[in-house]
Amino acid sequence: MKTKPYWIFALLTISVISIAYSFTKTIIPKPKSAAMECSETPHISAESLFKPTIENKNKPTGKTPKGMAWIPGGEFSMGSNVEDESLCSIKGVTKDASPIHRVYVDGFYMDKTEVTNEQFEAFVKATGYVTLAEKAPTHEEYPDAPLENLIAGSAVFTPTPAKVDLNNYMQWWTYVKGADWRHPEGAGSSIKGREKYPVVQVSYADAAAYAKWAGKRLPTEAEWEFAARGGKTGELYAWGNTLKPKGKFQANIYQGNFPIEKGDKGEDGFIGIAPTAQFEPNGYGLYDIGGNVWEWTNDWYTTDYYSILSESGQTIKNPQGPEKSYDPAEPDLPKKVQRGGSFLCTDQYCTRYMVGTRGKGDYQSPANHIGFRCVQSN
Repeated sequence: MKTKPYWIFALLTISVISIAYSFTKTIIPKPKSAAMECSETPHISAESLFKPTIENKNKPTGKTPKGMAWIPGGEFSMGSNVEDESLCSIKGVTKDASPIHRVYVDGFYMDKTEVTNEQFEAFVKATGYVTLAEKAPTHEEYPDAPLENLIAGSAVFTPTPAKVDLNNYMQWWTYVKGADWRHPEGAGSSIKGREKYPVVQVSYADAAAYAKWAGKRLPTEAEWEFAARGGKTGELYAWGNTLKPKGKFQANIYQGNFPIEKGDKGEDGFIGIAPTAQFEPNGYGLYDIGGNVWEWTNDWYTTDYYSILSESGQTIKNPQGPEKSYDPAEPDLPKKVQRGGSFLCTDQYCTRYMVGTRGKGDYQSPANHIGFRCVQSN
């Protein structure tokens, strides 16, 4: 699959072309200018019902790898019957997470947290690895590009000075010179003092390279969802069916007017990205499986993959995703599935911290709200 990565287009147009929000381009209808009707409970379709999760009983005999949790695997109902993209009733865009279908996954180990800056730094020091965002494109690769545009950098969330139409995500994303994993918001930023924060500004290939070095791999989408559900059946969030149990947030997400300057009220305790493990873990001991940063999975993205799997009527064992990507919104841009939402997910726009929903992104698209965690087969 050969295509120009999004960040080259960004260089040429000085705008971000494809990130985790790219589904808004053709699927989401244009939002109303008036305030949308919001609630803490999304509209749910009654067409599909979740069946009980059946966990494997076998447990590994060896020692659990440091920083990882055992995920028993088993059979579960995968997907979502939520009809809304957000709690403010933007209809229709969660259809790529339906129909709900039965899946079986073998047991595996999973990182308790997203890979941190200090962990990624250890990898870079050991290998000399250079991430995608650190590499300036060459004139030979892109002979039509002005030389002044051939600069290393990446996508950075840039709040708007006032309210904007949420149908155009390019209003709050900017291609920033010098933005990379060491400088998440650009050349003037740093990860000093953020050693325990999730590493961001990593592409799919960067994440996969780290995983290989660590003797691990990236999870399949099915593994990720099984782990995120923590043994529960069909609940909206990794922590249950209520966004704020006892009035307390369970994830680092966005509260307030999105995407304006100082719009995030920080009611969950954080404005912007947070250190890992600041909230209670799920049933399998995993932290930040919803919110904080999006997480790469190994699966290519298609809108109809769940429909194809469900057609057999059988339980699908260890699905690996489709053989290639296809997104009708951007058919020439190969994408990988991303899961878990981020600190930018808001009830006004994106509630994909709901455990069964899906994200997607150009596999060559680093950004300052995308990270990853790894798994290891038993």
